[in-house]
Amino acid sequence: VTQIGNKLIHTKLKAVKDVQSPKTKKIIKDLTVAMRHHDLIGIAANQIGINARVFVTEIRKTKIRRKKDDPVRVFINPGIIWQSKKKVWIYEGCGSVAEAGLFAPVKRSQKVTVKAYNEYGEVFTVKAEGLLARVILHEIGHLNGQTFLEEVADPRTYMSRNEYMKVKDK
Repeated sequence: VTQIGNKLIHTKLKAVKDVQSPKTKKIIKDLTVAMRHHDLIGIAANQIGINARVFVTEIRKTKIRRKKDDPVRVFINPGIIWQSKKKVWIYEGCGSVAEAGLFAPVKRSQKVTVKAYNEYGEVFTVKAEGLLARVILHEIGHLNGQTFLEEVADPRTYMSRNEYMKVKDK
């Protein structure tokens, strides 16, 4: 997974022109493989070195999460239609800071509605809340050249992965 410091992580990604092309299908496959290999629940194209507005999510059991909540979803050229005014603070991590092992609290909308293309080239709308909403907003941040680090209000709240694992269930 491309790490912070790489220019592409802070680049606003280009819209996909042909959502059904073999190139796009390969991006989706590579994203899904990378997400699972690195034990993530979401990953954007720039995190695997590709300049394209595509990300995938899969809320599933990982080293940090205990249960599966949502299947693989593909988002091509997504746009936020609506997000709740109610925002919540939750600790986040990121594959692009995995080597640093950082976690920190980020305030995001609790609910979001997004419109995008799926892997079949069909337009869909999803209304998400809770963790799925957070992952979608996190990944859209990547498509816009941002990481969760820019969203952290207080740098004193950063935690290492080991410290986060100690307190996450308390």
